[in-house]
Amino acid sequence: MDEELSELLKGLYDLCESSITDDALVEALSDYHEADIADVFPLLSETARKRLSHVLPPNVISDIFSYLDNAEEYIEKMDAERAADIIESMDADDAVDLLDELNEDTRSEIIELMDDEAVEDINLINSYDEDQVGSRMTTNFIIIKSDMTIKQAMKTMIDQAADNDNVSTIYVENENGEYCGAIVLRDLIVARQDASLSDIIMTSYPYLTATESIEECIERLKDYGEDSIPVLGANKKVLGVITSTDLVEAVDDQLGDDYAKLAGLTAEEDMEESLPRSIRKRIPWLLALFFLGLGVSTVVGSFKNVISSLPIIVSFQSLVLDMSGNGGTQSLAVTIRVLSDEKLKGKRILRLIFKELRVGLVNGFILGSLACVISGVFIMLTTASTAAYAFTMSGCIGLALLIAMTMSSMFGTMIPLFFKKIKIDPAVASGPLITTINDLVAVVTYYGLAWLLLIQLAL
Repeated sequence: MDEELSELLKGLYDLCESSITDDALVEALSDYHEADIADVFPLLSETARKRLSHVLPPNVISDIFSYLDNAEEYIEKMDAERAADIIESMDADDAVDLLDELNEDTRSEIIELMDDEAVEDINLINSYDEDQVGSRMTTNFIIIKSDMTIKQAMKTMIDQAADNDNVSTIYVENENGEYCGAIVLRDLIVARQDASLSDIIMTSYPYLTATESIEECIERLKDYGEDSIPVLGANKKVLGVITSTDLVEAVDDQLGDDYAKLAGLTAEEDMEESLPRSIRKRIPWLLALFFLGLGVSTVVGSFKNVISSLPIIVSFQSLVLDMSGNGGTQSLAVTIRVLSDEKLKGKRILRLIFKELRVGLVNGFILGSLACVISGVFIMLTTASTAAYAFTMSGCIGLALLIAMTMSSMFGTMIPLFFKKIKIDPAVASGPLITTINDLVAVVTYYGLAWLLLIQLAL
């Protein structure tokens, strides 16, 4: 935390803990952003927190709570009626998230005290699956009729703005209640009163449908860069909007989910999860990889004659396996990133494969050459071997490293492309699978070359 921000929060903390009158406190806090108050809120004494929750208007407290990670802890300590007022003032999507964190009895009691419109909005969002756009939307938006005059549209916007603060883009519906475009607030403000509303309606303004998958449409959302995008129901009626804040949260959740998948988890974990739940998320891929690992061990065992004849070669097994795995993981990360940003087809797929193949080849040559020199010197010094013998063996190690890194880069690119082709999320299987496959490739390459070059040639 930088010094300026630290001073800001310190002043805010002192203000909240001060003994000034309630009216003076509310007036003073109006100069601060709700996010800053949220940063200080958990640090306050229990008395100060209760005072803030009591004296600040519900809409202000709801904004503060929307920035807190553990708002449910404070809601559960409140009077149910006050809690209901605060949650009513939240955007519906934030209210849903908060209610989900409450225990069932508290949640039911609070919902009973909320007005019907707020409950209807919450039920609407809850009616969609977590991976659907409808679960992320907010019902905080302004909508007008397409047959209104500029003056009527302005008045309607002002009336709705009392309850909806997403005013930068205004949505338009026709006489049948169907979405037909959007108006930027600036255009409505500067329009002449005798102008036609249709002149400033953007009929091609983008939209989403509530049942669309978040993962599939997230790139479209990022491309538009709008403050909000309408979400339509099956009847083309505007049900809600996805705001830029919702988009940031969706991207963050997607990244967290992809990271979990790359780590071989069936879902993202947090520190609060129980031991059995964490085990259930991790064990499926671990079991699969256990049996694949047994396969790798079996392959190693088949080269027992190589190991018994050249025991020193085992010392460098981990080097080849580790570098092969690292190279494959790098190619995997690049491919997953490219697949999430672009739609690859035809020549672009081949371009990606050959590029990663070249990268693996060059990196393998550099590291293989380095391994050849260093391991040759090491073998010569530690085994009292001749230079010819030591560097022949180290040449085998360097060549194995070159081939293994080239192959691992190719597999690290082609495996996620294959999963994408067969409609399986590349991040789900690629992460844990690539490690074991690279181990198998490296083992076969390493011991196969040792058998061919060092034993068959009868050094």
